[in-house]
Formats: sequence, C-alpha cells, structure tokens
Amino acid sequence: MNQKLLEMRLDAVENMRADILASGDQAQEMRRLPDNIVEQLIDEGFFRFTLPPELGGEDASSLDTIKVLEAIAAIDASVAWNVMLGSEINAMAAGGMDPELAKEVYVDNPRVVMCGGGGPGTTPPRAERTEDGGVRVWGQSTFISGCHNATWCFMAAPLMRGDEPELNEQGQPTFKLWMLHRDQWEILDTWDVAGLRGSGSHDVKADGAYVEPRFVGVDLMTTPAHYDNPVFRMPVPLRLSFNKVAIALGVAKGALETFADLAQNKIPMMSTSTLNQRPIAQYRMGEAMAKYRAVRTYVLQAMQDVEDELAAGAPAPGADTTINARLACTHGANVCMEVVDSLHNTAGTSGMRMHSPLERKLRDAHGCATHRWVSHPLYQDLGSIFLGNEPDPEFAGTGGPAPK
Repeated sequence: MNQKLLEMRLDAVENMRADILASGDQAQEMRRLPDNIVEQLIDEGFFRFTLPPELGGEDASSLDTIKVLEAIAAIDASVAWNVMLGSEINAMAAGGMDPELAKEVYVDNPRVVMCGGGGPGTTPPRAERTEDGGVRVWGQSTFISGCHNATWCFMAAPLMRGDEPELNEQGQPTFKLWMLHRDQWEILDTWDVAGLRGSGSHDVKADGAYVEPRFVGVDLMTTPAHYDNPVFRMPVPLRLSFNKVAIALGVAKGALETFADLAQNKIPMMSTSTLNQRPIAQYRMGEAMAKYRAVRTYVLQAMQDVEDELAAGAPAPGADTTINARLACTHGANVCMEVVDSLHNTAGTSGMRMHSPLERKLRDAHGCATHRWVSHPLYQDLGSIFLGNEPDPEFAGTGGPAPK
C-alpha cells in the first residue's frame, strides 16, 4: 500500500467516526456488530485492504495494517476487532489457496468476509475424507470473532480414519484448519463478556460440514508464497500477533484522547480547578503518553525489521527478528493496558461511569492483553530464549506453536 492509499484509508476511518461510535454503542448490547456497520465496512473496503491487488485489495504491509486498525480502535475497539479478524483471515486464506481459486472466491464475490481459528469447544473435532475427494468436519470452535459477518469459517480438526488419525508424509497426524461455507455451520450464543464485548466472538459448531474437494487443500499459509508482499511469508503466529497489538495501541490512543478532553472540563470534588491543572493528572498524562509512544515505536520498528528482511529475499523472517517482533507485540499490548488503567484511575469516578468512554476502553484494553498471541505468559517463553534456551518453532521463524 503506498502512502496515498494509506492516507485515503485513514481518512475513510475518520469519515466514518460517527457511524463507528454509534455502532460500537449498539454492539455493546448486541454482543456483535449491527448489520448496517458491517455492510458499510464492506462497502468501504475495510475487509479487503489487506488482499493483493489481483484480488481487489490494496496490498497493505504489516505497518499499514497496524496503522489502519489502530485508527479504528481509537474510536471503538469492538468495531476494530471485527475489521482486524475479517481482514486478517481474508488475507491469510487468500495466501493459502491456489491463485485461480482465490480469484473465484474474492473477485467473483467482492463482499466475502472470513472468520475462524479459535480454540476447541465441547464437541471433540474430527474430519473424515469422502469418496468424492471432499472432507466432512465435526467440531466446535470457541472465540470465532465476527462470525455473524462471515461467508466462510476455518475450523481446526484432525483427519481421521475410523478411530485412528491419518498420518502425513512425516508420520505425524494430519491436523489442519478446514474451510467451511456459511451454510455448513451454526453459531452458538456463548459470548457474554466485558472486554471487546461487541466483537461477536461466539462459538461455531459443525456437524458433518462438507468441504468440497477444491477447498480441501486450502491453508492459512502456503510456501513458497503466491504473492510478493512480504506479509505472505510471515509465519502465522507473527501475523496473528501484530494484528492484535494494533487494537491495543488504538485503545490506548483513544484513552489518551478521551482523558485529555475530560481533564479540560472536569472539576474534581473538593477542588476549584479543572483536572488538567492538577499535578497528578499532568504527571499521569505525561507518563502515559511516553509509554504509548515508546511501545508504538517499538512495534513499528520491529515489524519494519521483519519487512526489510523479507524484502531482501529471505524466505521467512529469522529467529532473532521474529523473537524481537513477538516481544514488541506482547510488550505493546500489556503496556497499553497499563496506560489505560492509569488514565482510568486518574479520571476518578467520571471514568467509572458506564457512559464514560474510559470505562469501555478499560475493559477493551484488558480484553486485548489477554489474547493468546500477545498475553503476558508469552514473557516466560521469550525470557527462556533470552536465557539461552532453544526457541519453539513459534518463535524461531518457522511456524508453531509447538505441542506441549
């Protein structure tokens, strides 16, 4: 994505500010996005900007993606989370399928949105081959954000022959994400949370869902990559990380803006001056801004290093570059949570009220920082590497996560 396209994309976010705010409020009640904002986001190309130009996209880099998602999340995190997930899976799936099939999926169906991933639900997953070369899938996946928006869902399941797993060429069980059309799965109403409440991250269940033969080989990453954009050579864990920290950065940015507005008008109890005149508010604002700018710079620089390494011809980012980027994303999400916590606390009772934007941003910041790909337990994995232990494939630039 060139600079002009990025600026146009960011301008489109600002032009939609009022609609994003209104829809974010509705999403708190619905626990998913209202249909009208989904249609508007599709019309404006927000689920497609990460696709290659051949498929109607804008070829966004990882840095472009972070900046666009951050801008939306500064307004409302749940709207941004839906855009993040839909654009992320759209691009990953495009990179993992035959280019001619991709043209059929994306060019012939320009409103397509995808979802998927998640964790295992209460129904044990399994997949079985059919006589015509297709596959049938049974299972339940948790945390399927944006499932109400999606035409396709990716569900993880092992390929079985009776009671035994089917083995691949390396003698390992075949376990993959299967591409299921919307008429093959149902949504279970399970998403009732505080943070990212409007993300619509319900469970999805398949009961013998049929995967046509031409979709059986689709994955979320294929090497060698079908497209020149370096993003398509980034291992899946890294792609899932930089998208998540983008939302956390946006929530922190929005909290800083909200607190600055509030502090200019609020007169604290037992005080004769506005909050922005109090030393504690000034101190907290300065500290919070420094933390936000520091982690944002670290994230963007770490991802630029990945992009540069891949642009120079590397088939995949090396271990050092990958580890640094994963550290930046993990640190970024957790420090952004600290930023919002501090500002919320400094705002006093005003920040606690349910109508306050700071109250929602507090919940959303914690929701971002608990996500598996940026959550604090990753510090242990990364710290172990820095102490001389061998990295798992997830951190070595070769894929992952490794089984434990």
